Amino acid sequence: QVQLVESGGGLVQPGGSLRLSCAASGSIRSIYTMSWYRQAPGKQRELVAHVSTTGITNSSDSVKGRFTISRDNAKNTVYLQMNSLKPEDTAVYYCHAYILVDLTPRNFWGQGTQVTVSS
Repeated sequence: QVQLVESGGGLVQPGGSLRLSCAASGSIRSIYTMSWYRQAPGKQRELVAHVSTTGITNSSDSVKGRFTISRDNAKNTVYLQMNSLKPEDTAVYYCHAYILVDLTPRNFWGQGTQVTVSS
């Protein structure tokens, strides 16, 4: 059994910052790409950023220069540092990881954490 547990969401004013964390636990042999997605009300889930096993990152144009993804392989944890937050960043943020369980790579999702940017 593998779980992804997210934390760090909340309410923040425009221009503020938040840091999301997502820790993987369970019968993990190896973790490949780790990512953050978000889904705003009435919209499709979209990729925010992802980080490879070796730390290579990529992010969507809408968050580039404001959000930074990173990971700590020793802790099986991925982070999303969000700065200069805007109201349009309001969404439920989901952690995703591609994890080798036994001999099979599988997709795992966190439960989601709400981020609300409002004055």
